[in-house]
Amino acid sequence: MTLTPSPEMSPPDVIGEDDASIQRASLVDHHVGARIRERRTMLGLSQQQLAKMIGVTYQQAHKYERGLNRISAGRLFEIAQVLDVPVSYFFEGLQPGAEAQPVSTRQRMFLELARNFALIDNDKHQEALSQMARALAAQSQAAQRDRDD
Repeated sequence: MTLTPSPEMSPPDVIGEDDASIQRASLVDHHVGARIRERRTMLGLSQQQLAKMIGVTYQQAHKYERGLNRISAGRLFEIAQVLDVPVSYFFEGLQPGAEAQPVSTRQRMFLELARNFALIDNDKHQEALSQMARALAAQSQAAQRDRDD
């Protein structure tokens, strides 16, 4: 015997979820996916590399990162191990009732800088880049102080 919903019964009533709980779950899925993407980028991994490491297709990894497909607890644990973070990392910054914040251009540039820095295998080059960043930051701070005075 198969059960079919009556016309006056909406699908959320059938499965026991209301629109608000579906929306909250979706926000969490997007947040977790964004955190996966952020960590993957910081480690300099491509989606294809991550997918291979966790045993899914590239398309599935892409859907996880976009928050389009939910991630099971076991899969999330596996992703955390591969990305070398605790599972709680994916939920950091998640505020109850808050909407997911898109990654700003500045944040995206920071992640790209961190990823590229990690890919530099020459210690002297890393140190030179680090010194340059310190010098530019000091110059910006001095200019800001001059504007404030």
